[in-house]
Amino acid sequence: MREQGEGPLVLLCHGWPELSYSWRQQILALAAAGYRVVAPDMRGFGRSPAPRDIAAYSIFDTVGDMVALVGALGERQAVIIGHDWGAPVAWHAAMFRPDIFTAVAGLSVPPPFRGRGRPLETLQASGIANFYWQYFQTPGVAEAELERDVALTMRTMLARGFSDPQSLFVAPDRGFLGDADPNLPLPAWLSEADLGEFIAAYRTSGFRGGLNWYRNIDRNWELTAPWQDAPIRQPSLFIAGSDDAVIKGIIGAKRVQDMERVLPDLRRKLIIDGAGHWIQQECAAEVNAALIAFLREVAPAG
Repeated sequence: MREQGEGPLVLLCHGWPELSYSWRQQILALAAAGYRVVAPDMRGFGRSPAPRDIAAYSIFDTVGDMVALVGALGERQAVIIGHDWGAPVAWHAAMFRPDIFTAVAGLSVPPPFRGRGRPLETLQASGIANFYWQYFQTPGVAEAELERDVALTMRTMLARGFSDPQSLFVAPDRGFLGDADPNLPLPAWLSEADLGEFIAAYRTSGFRGGLNWYRNIDRNWELTAPWQDAPIRQPSLFIAGSDDAVIKGIIGAKRVQDMERVLPDLRRKLIIDGAGHWIQQECAAEVNAALIAFLREVAPAG
């Protein structure tokens, strides 16, 4: 867990395959702006515990971790911010426990739109059998591919990103990484030293913990039935890159367009032109400015 600063509590929830290290530039900026910033390695990642049981990675468990963290820090309330898989944690934390999480921001992944059927079954019924969610379901398959060469995996994932929607589909006999290039140059926002932090952590932890989050997708749909069509009424913020495959295409674009239905107090929807999926690392200055402006509205630092 990374912690810095004093003031109102702000929790930063990272995604997959990332770490608390992904928030390194936000931790410094938000702490300097007068906030107590805490970024944990999420359940199953980095130095955090990684239960063996797949069922231990449901949205109730991951949100429960954040509720428990607020209490363990001696606080009663917090602003919660999440990116990638951390965004659903943040959105649901605000939905489940508005008494604790007084404001929420999501990066790259829009707020939850609970469909009328289980997500994986809906994909299959639509004739889709090679979406990456589906590839991740069988324990051991994705782990074997991703752990074969952790350095190559992390270079491919972070440097290539997800700007092409086709990168979310797994071609037969090519795996999730496809034609990975060990000499792929790093983008300007990621140094070899930064990449080394991710490589070292995943060589120790492996990928099983994070992949187990995906193995709860249909179970999460079942667990959240009581919140069908529930709004998130706290002040909210959404940030994403225009070149992020997660918000492109028919489904992603519609969710971004319609998010006010779930977020009636959406203060800002910031789409950064030309940016990709790893938004808080790639566009740190713009993300930091947007987060600080939001925090000053919803949780002014004394």
